[in-house]
Amino acid sequence: RGSDVIREQNKLIPNMASFLAPPAKTLLHGVNRVNCPKKTNVKRPSFVTKAGKYDDELLETATKMTQPGKGILAMDESNATCGSRLEGVGVENNEENRRRYRELLITTPALGEHIGGAILFEETLYQSCADGTSFVDALNANGIYPGIKVDKGLKPLANTNESWCQGLDGLADRAAEYYKQGARFCKWRSVVSIPDGPSRTAVTDCAYGLARYAAICQNAGLVPIVEPEILLDGDHDIDTTFEVASWVWAETFKYLADNNVSFERMLLKPSMVGPGADCPKRSTPEEVADYTLRMLKSRVPPATAGIMFLSGGLSELDSTLYLNAMNQSPNPWHVSFSYARALQNTVLKTWAGDDEKKAEAQAILARRAKENGLAQLGKFVAGDVSESESESTYQKNYVY
Repeated sequence: RGSDVIREQNKLIPNMASFLAPPAKTLLHGVNRVNCPKKTNVKRPSFVTKAGKYDDELLETATKMTQPGKGILAMDESNATCGSRLEGVGVENNEENRRRYRELLITTPALGEHIGGAILFEETLYQSCADGTSFVDALNANGIYPGIKVDKGLKPLANTNESWCQGLDGLADRAAEYYKQGARFCKWRSVVSIPDGPSRTAVTDCAYGLARYAAICQNAGLVPIVEPEILLDGDHDIDTTFEVASWVWAETFKYLADNNVSFERMLLKPSMVGPGADCPKRSTPEEVADYTLRMLKSRVPPATAGIMFLSGGLSELDSTLYLNAMNQSPNPWHVSFSYARALQNTVLKTWAGDDEKKAEAQAILARRAKENGLAQLGKFVAGDVSESESESTYQKNYVY
């Protein structure tokens, strides 16, 4: 499989032989001259880079979300996924219970010290706290930018065993409405499966879809988070993940550039480069950090505002340790986190629908945010952890 991936990557490298060959020369009037057409006075076209309507605001949003020690709280699970987690702790899946749990998260005291943005599901963007304060206003009061998940989920990719992400139809109109509601950034998640492929069709669709989404949303005033997740599913080793991730990111940035997406005004949400969930050979945090940073440094332009890693099923502790290992030396970008399960796993189990446990659950969320904020600075030191913090949050064939 690795050799197949390398062959696919090599297709991206154009044949430069014709450019390297020296020009033919001929002797005219005793002087060597390069054969060329007769010089004519041709007027060259002028190219003007048009400033976008939201350029300044986008840059300000991206900059403030990537301040030292800050990351992103991902709480944009669909109603079905959020509901399955609630049911897992004995709480009925209905709109009010989803609202109660989400209110617990966004009203956590001092959460904005280490969280720069919170990604919301569409339902959540329009919800309010029990006292009538809108979730958008509550987040802004805590110094946290509201964001929104804009993709419409995964569908089977015809003639393959893989998936593609839908949601481009009507995106411009939806993005404009989300901006009016108070969202200032957004997220689109597409996936690549190693055991199910990866085929060139799936990788190209993933990369192109992400690029079109990013361009559309920047034009609507939303900072896009680009998320091509390499799924943990499979028994492949870390070297195979490295090769596939390198290929996916090469394609992604090609299409981002083709669509004139501003790198300074976007964030990336990649998977960390590690072995498959079923691989018998596990990697240390230092190995994961080394492979991940080598891949990113070969693919991601330094102008990119921030790298906000997804946890992808890692345990709460491992996701923090891996992030800390990647920040032991300076990086070209803000290297931080955009975690859902890795921030909320213990929080949800502690609350379990009991509002008398709300303060305790919020204290855990504040601590987990602080720990990952320290990891963003490379200063995290692991102490005593609970059983839930060390357990894997991996789910096979995970649907967000």
